[in-house]
Amino acid sequence: MQNYPIFVDLNQQRCLMVGGGPVALRKIRLMRLAEADITVIAPELCDDLRTEFGDSITHVQREFADDDIHGYRLITAATNVPAVNKRVSELAQAANIPVNVVDQPELCSFITPSIVDRSPVLIAISTGGGAPVLARMLRAKLEAFIPASYGDLAATMSRYRDALKNAMPDERDRRMFWEKIVQGPVAELFFSGRKQEAEQALQSRIDRSPTADNAVGEVWLIGAGPGDPDLLTFRALRLMQQADVVLYDRLVSDDILNLCRRDADRIYVGKRRADHAVPQGEINQRLVDLAKEGKSVVRLKGGDPFIFGRGGEEIELLAQSGVPFQIVPGITAASGCATYAGIPLTHRDYAQSCMFVTGHLKDGSVDLNWPLLATPNQTVVIYMGLVGLPSICKNLIAHGVMETMPIALIEQGTTQRQRVFTGQLCDFSESIKDQSIKAPTLIIIGEVVSLQQNLAWFKPQGQ
Repeated sequence: MQNYPIFVDLNQQRCLMVGGGPVALRKIRLMRLAEADITVIAPELCDDLRTEFGDSITHVQREFADDDIHGYRLITAATNVPAVNKRVSELAQAANIPVNVVDQPELCSFITPSIVDRSPVLIAISTGGGAPVLARMLRAKLEAFIPASYGDLAATMSRYRDALKNAMPDERDRRMFWEKIVQGPVAELFFSGRKQEAEQALQSRIDRSPTADNAVGEVWLIGAGPGDPDLLTFRALRLMQQADVVLYDRLVSDDILNLCRRDADRIYVGKRRADHAVPQGEINQRLVDLAKEGKSVVRLKGGDPFIFGRGGEEIELLAQSGVPFQIVPGITAASGCATYAGIPLTHRDYAQSCMFVTGHLKDGSVDLNWPLLATPNQTVVIYMGLVGLPSICKNLIAHGVMETMPIALIEQGTTQRQRVFTGQLCDFSESIKDQSIKAPTLIIIGEVVSLQQNLAWFKPQGQ
């Protein structure tokens, strides 16, 4: 490897910055996070540097001189004068003082990496100074996948090291214990912001016999979004990759299911209209039973579990049974499909409110609050309305909605199989009857649909 990675303690250590512009400011921000004692030598400081750090740095207001390098732990040159930067490098290296010249790796005795900061966890990414844009891109990807609360987890683990050592003298036992902690429910308590519960759970694990591990597992109720895997949340993806068991619906695509941990057991519990593979009560009980076996269970549902997803029904029994659970919201079909179809759900000129309804009730009827749905200047989004579409159009017109009101039906929204059909309320059912449309679909009714032709941006392959 070109560079030997190393972390340097700069706490209260004297560091020199030559230059006072925006580039120097970026470096000073990092050094101040490390509590460095910074002296800046520059004729002037840029406004942002003076505003952010004027009281916490020492500013020597003049040009750099050769004698300025003495007495520092680390030196950085960030001027716009190449000769000055080169001279700083030569003097520092001759004095064996680590020196960095910004954007000139050939003049550096050390380089500063891109950093993912989850203190006390730090991740440094370097391309040897040759491709900083790539390093920043990699950092952005890691930032997205590593929860900020990893720092709390690491700090807590550090505090409990001695207590665990007393409880578990064997080093191998301790290593296995920590592996379970960082991949199990205790870590998830940290990640979901329940720090106090997490510490209590960790202490409880330490107090138990090292060989005892009869803890109840946890259920993660996860919204998988409307279809496009890119619309999963980072938390959803992280939990999916930790699950022992995955219970999934028919609306969860193979692309999304394949993002789950590969050796997890997969159980299909999908439903169609009048065709329930597994009754809802049995699903609820199975979640409880699996968790009580100590397993991490993902209940993966299309869209958002709390919007026509029966999520509330499923967690009721978990709560009554004392099973820990988390709920991870997903992008609901109304938002995802409307966006991919180019239909804004609200618009100042067309709709000041939006209503979500389901197209069939528990008994299979389409008995909705038609006067409320017929309210002007609103958008109505209907889930599971394909079968009842003729009745929906007829009842809305009967309750005062214009026959020419724009309507859209989105089939398999956000996926490469998406199709969007638009028309008018009066003849829409008839106009699409020969299109072989299959669920999942979403219906949008309102003046906002008239914007679809101009705002449609998503073009599925082959269309």
